[in-house]
Amino acid sequence: MNPQFMSNRPVSRTHHQPAAPDPNPHPPPLDLLTDILQQAGLRRRLLDLRRLSASTALRFPCDKSIGLHVVAQGTVHLHAPKLPAPLALQAGDIAVMARGCVHVLSQHTDPAAVPVEPIGTFSDARALEEGGADAAAQASVVSGAYQLWNAPLHPLFAEMPDWFVLRADELPKLGPLALTVGLLDEEVRHGGLGAETIVHGLLDVVFTYLLREMVSRLGQGGAGWGQAVRDPQVRRAVTLMHTDSAHPWTLGELARRAGLSRTTLAERFRAAMGDTPLNYLRTLRMQKAMRLLGETDRPLESVAVEVGYQDAFSFSKVFKRTVGIAPREFRRQDLAAEDDPWRFKVG
Repeated sequence: MNPQFMSNRPVSRTHHQPAAPDPNPHPPPLDLLTDILQQAGLRRRLLDLRRLSASTALRFPCDKSIGLHVVAQGTVHLHAPKLPAPLALQAGDIAVMARGCVHVLSQHTDPAAVPVEPIGTFSDARALEEGGADAAAQASVVSGAYQLWNAPLHPLFAEMPDWFVLRADELPKLGPLALTVGLLDEEVRHGGLGAETIVHGLLDVVFTYLLREMVSRLGQGGAGWGQAVRDPQVRRAVTLMHTDSAHPWTLGELARRAGLSRTTLAERFRAAMGDTPLNYLRTLRMQKAMRLLGETDRPLESVAVEVGYQDAFSFSKVFKRTVGIAPREFRRQDLAAEDDPWRFKVG
């Protein structure tokens, strides 16, 4: 049960035509968040931690993953190096940890109070047994990891706080997120046939709702990608670039189709995003290029055209300047990393 942003292969572009003048400045519908996650090559693994014993703490490496934890029962303390004090999570609370934020879950305020066990390669989905003599004293947590193997370029990921927590009492009781968490808890406790598929799907729903709420709150801070897409006309320009990143966009065309002057679009875009529209376009192209290089065997010339460059030479120069290595070396390293035990498999 994979949402669109976890599709395994990119859609092939058979040809490209320049955009004709558009009397309607509204771009075609596009889910920006889904597109960002899809182009970043997101892969998901359900950790399925049923019980957290009082005698064990769990370490989540998360070097290349976003961590998600939903507390179904009891109290769990979240420890991270940058946290001034442990975060206490109660039943119904949800926490998301940014990519690279190594953290520990424990029933204790002091993570050194009990042995800390690493969550291996995330393959031991049922490493914690339910039941046992101290079952009543255990906490129940459902966890997932959303992996972005290659360093993400999109500014949304750079803006993510190391941890973001939604408390159960912040959620409307009949709101979609609270209801989804309730369904997730029910499946964890009493799941029957198809429970694994249902839990995967529900955790994806929780993750997406949580990202939506996080983007909304970041947008209220006055700067960043979340703030940019709150401006209807800047959002039109952003959506146009996401819809067809290979189009030879100019600042003038983006401004015209967004209903602004060139100067106004540039100023409002920079004020919100801290960057120019055309630099943002380059970021989108390089994000897509990394996915194409990693997930397909298309020739370099084909990848270059797909992401909006006339030839492989000009594409390679921009790619190396942005990503840090040449496209061919990136493809070689990415292919070699497919067998890394820490890397989630497609599917």
